[in-house]
Order: sequence, then structure tokens, then C-alpha cells
Amino acid sequence: MYLLTCCEPIQRIFNEVIKYFDCAILCGHRTEVDQERAYHDSRSKVRWPNSRHNKLPSDAIDVVPYPVDWMDRDRFHYFAGHVMAIAKSLGIPLVWGGDWNSNTHVKDNKFDDLPHYEIRLVSKSGMIRT
Repeated sequence: MYLLTCCEPIQRIFNEVIKYFDCAILCGHRTEVDQERAYHDSRSKVRWPNSRHNKLPSDAIDVVPYPVDWMDRDRFHYFAGHVMAIAKSLGIPLVWGGDWNSNTHVKDNKFDDLPHYEIRLVSKSGMIRT
């Protein structure tokens, strides 16, 4: 159900991911109430309507490897590698919340959001925006 609230490129990515890696989708689109709750619970750094989850369809999704073990960071990283490789193979620019600047270094984040993936914005000139 949550996947259907996301934009078509995200749906394509995760319809492919599920063929290789079991996962659970926690969130696609967030309503104002949901976004404010995520902000107040420190699960988001932004308030409504500034999250990529707040568009409909959503440009962001929260997905975890299944079964879920929140303490197993290595498994989140392993899962993200699969997701990012599939996105790249589909030609879809994607950002993962475990590597916001997409430099492949996972220890330089100020805020880890390991379940979070979002479409990378590309300007009209073709430049990638973060």
C-alpha cells in the first residue's frame, strides 16, 4: 500500500528490489500529521511540508530489510548496496539516508536515516542537486 503512494521511479526500484531481497516498506507519502510526528520523534530533520515524503506521489520512501533488526547496521548497509545498484541499473538517481552526499563513505553523515531513500533532484541544466 505505501509503495503506491510513491512516484513511479521509486515503485520501479522497489518492485525490482523485492525480487532479490525481502524488505518492509514503512512509509511513502506522509501527511502533515505524520510528518510533524516524525519531526518531533527525531525521525526527521524537517517539518511539513519540507520533506520529500510530503509530495503526492512521494519522492521518498522508508524501507528496511526484513526481518527487521534495528541494531544490525551492517545489514542496512548491505541492503542499501542492493537498492543503490538496482536504482543505478535502472538509470534512476537515488539518494540513501546512510550516505546523503553519495560519496560511498558511510561514516561522514551528521544524521543517519538508514531506512530512507529519495529521488535525487536534477536541475534543468542536468546538474545534480542535493
